Amino acid sequence: MTTPNHLAHSDVAYQLHAYTNAQRHREEGPCIMDRGHGIHVYDTTGKEYIEGMAGLWSVAVGFSEPRLARVAFEQMQRLPFYHTFSHKSNVPSIELAEKLIDLTGGRMAQAFFTNSGSEANDTIVKMVWYYNNALGRPEKKKIIARQRGYHGVTVASASLTGLAGNHRSFDLPLPRILHTRCPYLYREGLPGETETGFADRLAAELEAMILAEGPETVAAFIGEPVMGAGGVIVPPETYWPKMQAVCRKYDVLLIADEVITGFGRTGRMFASDLFGIEPDFMTLSKQLTSSYQPLAAVLMNERVASVITRHSGELGTFGHGYTASGHPVASAVALENIRIIEERGLVDNAAAAGDVLQRRLRELADHPLVGEVRGIGLIAAVELVADKASKTPFDPLGKAGAQVVRLAQDNGLILRGIQDSVAFCPPLIITEAQVNTLADRFAQSLDQAAKAL
Repeated sequence: MTTPNHLAHSDVAYQLHAYTNAQRHREEGPCIMDRGHGIHVYDTTGKEYIEGMAGLWSVAVGFSEPRLARVAFEQMQRLPFYHTFSHKSNVPSIELAEKLIDLTGGRMAQAFFTNSGSEANDTIVKMVWYYNNALGRPEKKKIIARQRGYHGVTVASASLTGLAGNHRSFDLPLPRILHTRCPYLYREGLPGETETGFADRLAAELEAMILAEGPETVAAFIGEPVMGAGGVIVPPETYWPKMQAVCRKYDVLLIADEVITGFGRTGRMFASDLFGIEPDFMTLSKQLTSSYQPLAAVLMNERVASVITRHSGELGTFGHGYTASGHPVASAVALENIRIIEERGLVDNAAAAGDVLQRRLRELADHPLVGEVRGIGLIAAVELVADKASKTPFDPLGKAGAQVVRLAQDNGLILRGIQDSVAFCPPLIITEAQVNTLADRFAQSLDQAAKAL
């Protein structure tokens, strides 16, 4: 019989973990999850946790949803795999592509499927270059991302990511990838600067960067409507319209990375609708299948799709694709997942339960450890500081966040520390009563951390 101790030993011995201090993991070992139901997961000792991060920002419909398991099983029996190379296709991928375009109100024109958000953003980089080569603009290849932005970990997408931990010792970022300031008013705003003034300054900085590089060399700008792994940063209301206007002025394609925000997280189906973004590309993943299957989608508008189609005719092929592009099982799960989101009103629930989450967290604003509470819908962060008046962070940075996350886990709540910002992103099925339980456990953990620190 395999025991929890044997599993922990084998995990340390044989598995290298993502986003983990491998040396420390050898000393501390894993927390091994065994099963999940609804908003809860259970470890191998039977302990129950509220999964306050929906796994990795992604399990929209909760754990162990029988409809998704049934659809996956039925599709595996009917057609477990097929590809989309050389004019081949399958029914679920066709239906999913049509559904996704329909969900955008027709603003997007075509979908291309990958296995992950990282691969999707890598694909977009290649498509942007392909697009400009097709238009006879071989120099227009630079892509501007943002500091603290997160777009994945493959070579190109990790270059777009604006986090030092994703670059150190990987020889990244690649050339032709630039980073501008992110809309983090709490840390990047000037004394007395309003949200409107801050947005004006960031748009001016983007324009200055484009002009300094040469508009004929800048191809695209990428951003998350609400930044996730960079600390759950909600932009000022006027930020996106102003950044979009700069892009349009210099014929710079706009990429909305909706991997975290898509499918209801902010209380709208897509956060682009909330902020008035009209993207040329959209990146979708995570809640697309509630992470029951690995799947992501690149959506592109007609402006881009028509050029790619024409150029592939000139070259004889669009020379890009993955074995599992449009995988029939993953596509079938995505279709059923979207049906559940629509039938159960989970976008509206994200707005209603999100209001409770935002209110409960903001009630902690006067806590001695809390510097800022920010968020929208069912995504939020509480930033911890050593001194509230001066916004002085803890030394070393991340010490307080790690302490609160550890205590929360002891109290049956899984959260994520992003340096000293504690992130929240529960499943979209969470009830208002469950939000209150989550908030109570976090408040308890915060008080315990204050005493320990």
